[in-house]
Amino acid sequence: MTEAFEKLKALLDEKGSLTEEDIAQVESQLGQMTDEERLWLSVEQHDRMKREGDEITVEQYLEATQVLETAEPGSPEHEKAKRIVEAFESAA
Repeated sequence: MTEAFEKLKALLDEKGSLTEEDIAQVESQLGQMTDEERLWLSVEQHDRMKREGDEITVEQYLEATQVLETAEPGSPEHEKAKRIVEAFESAA
């Protein structure tokens, strides 16, 4: 396993979710992950959302996409909407 994967796995355990920015930042510091590692992180994040009862509806997805268009990048609203969109699209 790559060092980036180990770091992101720990970060996922700590935060409960990862953003694309989290992944890009760690990979820029520690190197690229393998496709299998990327897939594992994506599946694990989606499974965690399902276990927490956070099944995302189409309405929530559409609302989140609108927030992404209007909220300031990096703001808490933007980050939450981004996680919803990513989780919904990874489940599709």
